[in-house]
Amino acid sequence: MNKKKYYVVWEGVDPGIYTTWTECELQIKGYKGAKFCSFNTHEEAAQAFQSSPLDYINNKKKDPSKIKPTPSFYPKEVEDNSLAVDAACSGNPGKMEYRGIHIASRQQIFHFGPLQGTNNIGEFLAIVHGLALLKKEGFDMPIYSDSAIAIGWIKKKKCGTKLPHTQKNDKLFSMIERAENWLKNNIYSTRIIKWKTKEWGEIPADFGRK
Repeated sequence: MNKKKYYVVWEGVDPGIYTTWTECELQIKGYKGAKFCSFNTHEEAAQAFQSSPLDYINNKKKDPSKIKPTPSFYPKEVEDNSLAVDAACSGNPGKMEYRGIHIASRQQIFHFGPLQGTNNIGEFLAIVHGLALLKKEGFDMPIYSDSAIAIGWIKKKKCGTKLPHTQKNDKLFSMIERAENWLKNNIYSTRIIKWKTKEWGEIPADFGRK
């Protein structure tokens, strides 16, 4: 079992203390001059966060356990000026949410939920949300999704969920209907690209709950 780490981000998108490398990477990747370091305990991390990063980064006398994590950079084929979308679900069905992250800046562009649903529905709605937003704002950038199922539903302009429509999830199915209608009534040139998780790691919009 891997030992738990705490990641301090002094300079990044949202400075703070994070408990997973995925969360930390979202704050530093693409952020010029990012300063961060890992610690073995929350107490050490909290003390470091209140101190200067120069006391911990590139300090040869520091404790060997406080080694700065090495970020993994995506290959050139991944377009930085793009939108990554992903969904998470606590149970399936369960509390579902989705979001969109701009890859180059690691900024969260949109977030929705939680709402009772499934992960595949969340992935589908996230792509449609991204398509509608990019068209409205006039941005020309691709959308990355790690869900082959959701991408297939987008191509068919139809959410293929087998989740029963009940009174409890009526709001969800209203969203699905609006999404399907948007796909049927709009022309878009946005490229939807399958994120290669095995080659590139988790998609930047991942919620880090695996």
